[in-house]
Parts: sequence; C-alpha cells; structure tokens
Amino acid sequence: MTETGAVETSHGRIAYAQSRADGPAILLIHGNSSSKEVFAGQLAAPELAGWRVVALDLPGHGASDDAADPARSYTFGGYAGMVEEVAVALGLERPVVFGWSLGGHIALELIGRGFPARGVMISGTPPVKAEMESLLAGFNIDPAAENLTGKRDFTEDDVLAYTTHTSGVNGVVDPHLLAMCRRTDGRARETMFGSVAQGQALDEREIVATTTVPLAVVNGVDDVFIQAGYFEGLSWSSLWPEGVVRLEGAAHAPFLQQPQKFNALLAKFAAGV
Repeated sequence: MTETGAVETSHGRIAYAQSRADGPAILLIHGNSSSKEVFAGQLAAPELAGWRVVALDLPGHGASDDAADPARSYTFGGYAGMVEEVAVALGLERPVVFGWSLGGHIALELIGRGFPARGVMISGTPPVKAEMESLLAGFNIDPAAENLTGKRDFTEDDVLAYTTHTSGVNGVVDPHLLAMCRRTDGRARETMFGSVAQGQALDEREIVATTTVPLAVVNGVDDVFIQAGYFEGLSWSSLWPEGVVRLEGAAHAPFLQQPQKFNALLAKFAAGV
C-alpha cells in the first residue's frame, strides 16, 4: 500500500509517495507539468516489490509548494538541489534514479553534481548542452509552433494538448494528470525553459561521456518529442549492455504506455547495479 508524506526543504514543502519505508531505493522524477501519480504503475509494480520505490512532486507541481524564489528553484540545478535535500531527509542512500523527460535532465544534473546514485535511467531525455544548436539536434522543435514547454499561462486547450502528447495512453489521458497539468505553477515552465536557453545547466553530453555512474536509456519508438538518431551519435562512458532501448507501442512515456515491459527493464537495471 502506497504511503504519502512531505518533507520541508529550502525549496518549500515537497510531497512524496513511496511503496515502502525501507530497503534499497528507486527514486522516480516526473516530467514538466506532471506529478508523482504518473508513476502509479511503478509504485505498485510486482517486478519492483523488493525495492523502496519513491516518487516526489517537483516544486510548483502536484502537492508540493510553489517556489518562493522561482529563479532559484525552477531550474535543472534548483530541482537537483531539492532532490538532494529530499534524499537526505528520507534516508535514500545511493538510490537508483529514474528520470522522465524533465526528470531525466534533473537526474543527469544530479550525477554531474556528484550525487551518489547507484545508477540512472532516463526516458524521453536527450542529453544536451544548454545551447540552441544542441537543443535542436536532440529534440523535435518546430520554430514556427508555439512552445508549450516554456509557456507560462496554459489555456484549457493547452492543458489537454500537452498532457495528451506527453502522457496519453492510446490517445486517452488520465483526468488526474490533466488536473495536475492545470495545477502546475506556470512560472516553472517559463523559468525552466528560459534558464536552459540562457545556458544555465551542466553539459549533459559531457556527463554521459565521462560519468562512472551506470546509465540506462529507455525511449518509446513513437516519441515525437525527441530525435531518436541523436542518441546513437553520443559518446557513452557507462551505458548498460542493453544499449539505447526503444520500446515498441510506446511514445513519450513508456512506463505508462508499456508498463510491464518497462518495469521489467527497470527491475533488471536496478538489480544489475
């Protein structure tokens, strides 16, 4: 049975859910304008029953506080600092970290800062340098289209479009995830994207090329947000033997769209590290 709670950090009160209160930990970090509930299929997964699976709400998301200082908290570095504080408060020693989309960038920022992760798995997260040339190489970005990723104020159409494209399953989106997108502090999107565009993030290409932390990548074949070929052109210092996995029948959120296959991969990676 999932347990919920919250911890006080310098970035505000951070809400979390966990499958149990002890044991080796797997820490799950959600994406932009989502929440910890997106990981319901992992918190209750029988494949992960031997692990303490923990999911948190980023500042400005879900049941966590909005940031008192957006410029400090709503950046890759700010989010990573918050995760470091939560890990200490919850006693998460050398967790396996899974980061989805924005959460993957936070996970890479963490290991770039020296966070003691047992291993890191990312999904929907091209490791990029915080400059436009690299962003255009890693992501499918249409310069002529509206950038919802960094848009502060969402219309109801924006909420539906963004949630469906990021976390829809067969074109259907969970009403709670719609509500969580609607609830998200729009300053989080605006500040996060602006900070990356201004170069305020570690060079993720350098991190994956040099880290000794075991890495795994699991993307959906039908993920329209990322350039699949980009991953093949990167240098990886510690990529797991499975390589860059691309799950059939999955888009931007393979843990939602193919949960059994994804959970088996996450369990295999966690056991291997």
